[in-house]
Amino acid sequence: MDIIEMARQLGKEIQKDERYLAFQQAKKESDSNQELQGLIADFNLKRIAISREGAKADRDEDKMQELNEELRNTYDQVMNHPAMLDFNLAKEDMDLMLQRISAIINASADGEDPDLADYNPSACGAGGCSSCSGCH
Repeated sequence: MDIIEMARQLGKEIQKDERYLAFQQAKKESDSNQELQGLIADFNLKRIAISREGAKADRDEDKMQELNEELRNTYDQVMNHPAMLDFNLAKEDMDLMLQRISAIINASADGEDPDLADYNPSACGAGGCSSCSGCH
């Protein structure tokens, strides 16, 4: 099996992983949640209204402040919606898995031991110390 075929196999394995499946399910649920989608649409309309008001030569600062407050409130509603919270948690898990995979591949390409390479978000650089000038 050549390296490209191995990458394709890795892609297939990723698509079987519980984190991938949970992310896809959370994405599907957030995309189909009418309440959440309505809030997102409302948020986008408020952004357009702010942009239009801000572009006016004689813009109304009170109106801008009111629109900004409405935008912040709508954003909070979107981000605190249960479907969005589930989506964000699943996305974080998926992103972490992909960061680990990338770190292992990059470290291996830099000559590090693939069995020891991993992603460490608290380290100076993901995947190893090859670019580091020393520990703190």
